[in-house]
Amino acid sequence: MDQYKERLEKIEVVLKRWLAEPLNIGKTINKDAARFLYEPLTDIVSRGGKRWRPLFMTLVCESMGGADAAIPLSPLVEFPHNASLIHDDIEDESEQRRGKPAIHKLYGIDTAINSGTFLFFLASNCIDSCELNDKNHIYKIWTNCMRKLHIGQATDIFWHRDISIVPSIEEYYTMAALKTGSLAFLAAELGCLAAGASMEKTRELSEAAEKMGIGFQILDDVKNLTTGIPGKKRGDDIIEGKKSLPILLYIQKYPEKKDKVFYCFHVAKNEGSSAPEVEELIDLLDGTGALTEAEEKGRALLNESRDIFGQHDLLNDFFKLIG
Repeated sequence: MDQYKERLEKIEVVLKRWLAEPLNIGKTINKDAARFLYEPLTDIVSRGGKRWRPLFMTLVCESMGGADAAIPLSPLVEFPHNASLIHDDIEDESEQRRGKPAIHKLYGIDTAINSGTFLFFLASNCIDSCELNDKNHIYKIWTNCMRKLHIGQATDIFWHRDISIVPSIEEYYTMAALKTGSLAFLAAELGCLAAGASMEKTRELSEAAEKMGIGFQILDDVKNLTTGIPGKKRGDDIIEGKKSLPILLYIQKYPEKKDKVFYCFHVAKNEGSSAPEVEELIDLLDGTGALTEAEEKGRALLNESRDIFGQHDLLNDFFKLIG
C-alpha cells in the first residue's frame, strides 16, 4: 500500500470535499434535520475500506498517460459502493459493517435508507465540476452502471429470499458481473475516458476489469466462509441464505445434499451466528473441496484480468491488494 499512499491521500481529499458540503442545494436546511442525512453517510465512508475502486480508476488513467485526471471522479465509484453497503445491510439484516454496528442499527432503518439513497445521488455532483469534456457521456455510463448494480442486487435478494432457489453457475457469474463487476467496469471506463484512450482500448480494459470484479466477489465470498471478512461475522452469508459460489459448487457436486444446505440456512437465519449449523455447513464445504474450487475460480479470473493489465507496471502490485 505504501506505493499507493500519495494517490489514496488525493482520493480521500476528493471524497471528503463532497462529504463536507452534501447539502449545498441553494436552500437553507434545518441543521438538526440535516444531521439525520449527513452523519450516517459520513460515518460509513469514514470507516475506511480498501478504496480499490477509485485507486484502480486512477491507476488505469495513469497507465494510459492521463496522469491523475481521473481522481476528481472518485465519488462516482466509491460513494455508490458505500451506499450499497448501507442498503445491503438492511436487506440482509446484518448486525455489523467494518467492525461497527451497521448504519441502520445506529441511526434507524428510515434514516439509513434515505442517507444511502442520497449518497448514490451525491456521487454525480463531481461530474459537473470536473474538467473533462463530454460530461453527458460520463452521466450516461455512470447511470448505466447504477442500473446494473441494482439489477444484480435484486437478483441476489431474489435468490436468498427463497431458500429453495438454486441458480446455475452461469447465473451466479452474471449476478456477480452486475452487482460487483459493474463498478470495476466503470472504474476502468472512467480511467480510460479521463486519459483519452481509444474506444477499443477502453472496451478491452473495461471488460477485463469486470472479470476482476467477479473474481473479487468470489474471493470475498470464500473469505466470509473461511477467515471471515474484517468487521463482519464469519459465516454470516449462511445466516443470509446467500447462494455464493462455494454453495452452488457443493450442490452441483452433491445434489442429494441440497436439503441439508437448505436446513442449515433455515436454522442459521432463525438462530443467528451461534447456530451450530453455520460451522457445520462451512465444514461440509471445506471437506468436499467446494471452498478451494471456488477460490481457484476467483483467482483464475483475477489472473485473466491481470494478464490484460500486465503490460502496465503501475497495475502489477494492485492485484495483490485485492487478491
